[in-house]
Amino acid sequence: MKTRSQSAFTLIEMLVVISIIAVLAAFAVPALTSALTKGQMTGTMNNGRQLYLAAQQMALDGAANSDPNLVWPGDDPATLGTLNAYMTRLAQNDYLKAGDVQKLLSGPGASAAVAVAGAGATQTLTITGNSAFKIYPVADANASNAIFAVSSNYIYAQALTPQTAGGAPNNPFGDKGFVVQRKGGDASILRKNNATPGAGAAGTATFEASVGKVPADAQGTVTPGDPAGYLHQP
Repeated sequence: MKTRSQSAFTLIEMLVVISIIAVLAAFAVPALTSALTKGQMTGTMNNGRQLYLAAQQMALDGAANSDPNLVWPGDDPATLGTLNAYMTRLAQNDYLKAGDVQKLLSGPGASAAVAVAGAGATQTLTITGNSAFKIYPVADANASNAIFAVSSNYIYAQALTPQTAGGAPNNPFGDKGFVVQRKGGDASILRKNNATPGAGAAGTATFEASVGKVPADAQGTVTPGDPAGYLHQP
């Protein structure tokens, strides 16, 4: 008499398979999460670069045409001292559209909304919500490693935290990393261990090379905290 082979899994075999899947998932989930965060940071860095290119072009045009209205934010702090005022100046002179501003200032967990009043050279932009970027008051005289923009979850030369001092999520990236766009045009995605300088002059030099410096600091000097007059929302 012929006997039929048993093709079904036994209970033990099923438990072994489930255990293997669980182990693989334990390794895969952190890797997938890290890849997702890296992708989000790359997108945010690209947005910061678009903001920078608009700001740089406006400043270059101002220098070429001796127009005092077309400057870096640190060269006209009296009238460009808020994020609303600076984004309005960029929009009024057609370096950015209002829709561009809303897109470029938004990121994971940080949604900026832009309302427009008027049109053309007399329009004004009002930004509400949470901006994914802070703009530092760079001026034309600042060095190329002066920071133009940084993701809002980072306070200069301070350790990253998952929450703000008020207990809210520290968007856009918590303590996973941060994005920096420098005045010279280069940008970086940095990790939490890059957030603060190492010891001594060598640590400061490495920090200034990888992160950058606030506009008011001399080379070789690191003053923790966002600089006076930085542009932010809220």
